[in-house]
Order: sequence, then C-alpha cells, then structure tokens
Amino acid sequence: MRQIFSKRVRNVVIAALLLALVLGIAAGTLGFNLPDVAVKTVLQPLRSGVQALTRQAEGIYSYLFRYEALEERVKQLEAENAQLREEVRAAAALTREVDRLNAALGLKTQREDFKLLDVYIIGWDSGDWSKRCTVNKGSVAGVEVGQCVVTANGEVVGLVTEVGLNYAVVKTVLDSSLEISATIAASGYNGMVQGGYATGEEGYLRMNHLPSDSVICNRDQVVTAGSTLYPRDLVLGSVIDAGFDETGVAKFAILEPAADFGSLEQVFVLTSYATE
Repeated sequence: MRQIFSKRVRNVVIAALLLALVLGIAAGTLGFNLPDVAVKTVLQPLRSGVQALTRQAEGIYSYLFRYEALEERVKQLEAENAQLREEVRAAAALTREVDRLNAALGLKTQREDFKLLDVYIIGWDSGDWSKRCTVNKGSVAGVEVGQCVVTANGEVVGLVTEVGLNYAVVKTVLDSSLEISATIAASGYNGMVQGGYATGEEGYLRMNHLPSDSVICNRDQVVTAGSTLYPRDLVLGSVIDAGFDETGVAKFAILEPAADFGSLEQVFVLTSYATE
C-alpha cells in the first residue's frame, strides 16, 4: 500500500515539475511572469466559454425583442385593416342610401302628391304561403295599417298590416293572400295580381282574370290600376309567361316582381297621396 502511495506521489510531483517547466518556458518566451501565465492558462478556456454564452444570450434576447415588436406590429396592422374594412362598408352603405334617396326624390318630383317615409327592414318572416317583413318605424312616425310600401323607384313592396309604436309589419306582394288590381301598361288589360305560391309559382306573381282574347307579350310591364290602397301606375312586375286558366275561358300571366326582395334594405311607406 505504501509503495502504491509512493508511486502516486512521485507521479504527481513529476507532473507538477513538468507543468512548472512548461509554464516557465512560456513565461520566459512571452515575457509574462509565472502567475500570470498560470492564471491565463487556466482561465482562458473559461473566459472564452463565458463570452460565447454571453453572445448567444444577447442573440436570443435580440431575437425575442424583434419577435415581440413584429408581433405587436402585426396586431396593429390587423386592427387598422379591420377599421378600414368597416369604413369601406359604411361608405358603401351610405352610397346606397344616397342613391335610394335620390331615386325617391325623383319619384316625388314625378308624383308631387306622394308623401314618403323612409324606413329600414329589420327582419323577415316567411311561411309556406306568405312573406312578411318588419320595418323600424311605427305609429310614432305616422305609419298606419293599410298604407302602401314601395321602393325608391316606385316598385310595389307590399301593404302595412300591423303597426306598433316603433315598428310595422309589411305583407309583401309575394303573399298569396294579397290581391292588387292591376293593368298591363302596354295594352290596358286589367286583372288581379297576387303572390304565385298557391299556384306553384313561388317567388313570382300571378295576374288572373285577363280576357281570353288578350294579347300578352313577354316583358310587358304590369302596374297598379289605382285604388284606395294603391295609387295608379306603381310598378308590380313584368310578364315572363302567359296561358289559359283551368276554365279555359280567361287568361293568366306570370310576372317577375319589380322589387328585388333579395336585396331590399330601405323602403318607403306611402303615408298619403292624392286619390282620383
């Protein structure tokens, strides 16, 4: 045991002498004193490692900082984009409203007796045989049951059938239960127009009780004949088909509605007009 220990001590001493010799030679050659050489020899690898870790940490911090800044910029751009989309939507809606009001002004110029109240559609209620919409003004604004509702271009939308303080229900011309006295403008033939659901023409109008010898052409315009509910010459639709009814005595015509019910937003209640 003593011999093994002696060998280890001898090896350590020899290694120390060799290290001292190497350090001494390095110190003499480079002009450093021995302690400096020892310290630099031992600490240089550690210093290099620390510097490498520092540079890596600085790089990671810089990346994270740039990423956070980029993420914040993306959020800012998304918010600006959403605001721009809303401004475009509002501008488009305003443009449509101005166009409708200009058209309504033109209608009032043609029919000076018309008193129109602009309203917005706020809901639709359609059933198997009827189609109704709700508008955002009622009795407070002067809306009454039995008043006609039209578009800005004078196309018939329907009739007010129910009124609340701040809303009204409009039964549209697509409703099969609503009948309107009408005339084919080009020929003067008279008949009754109602929604075509009950006869299998859903989404269209049907003009009944036309004379059997009447000559009906495609695209003939059909207008109101005039009554206590509807003034004369409001546009109902145009002819797309015609034929004899089941009796074979009278004719009928299928009409495409003049009002585009798929895109209606703002309509006008005809609160008063001059009757003939």
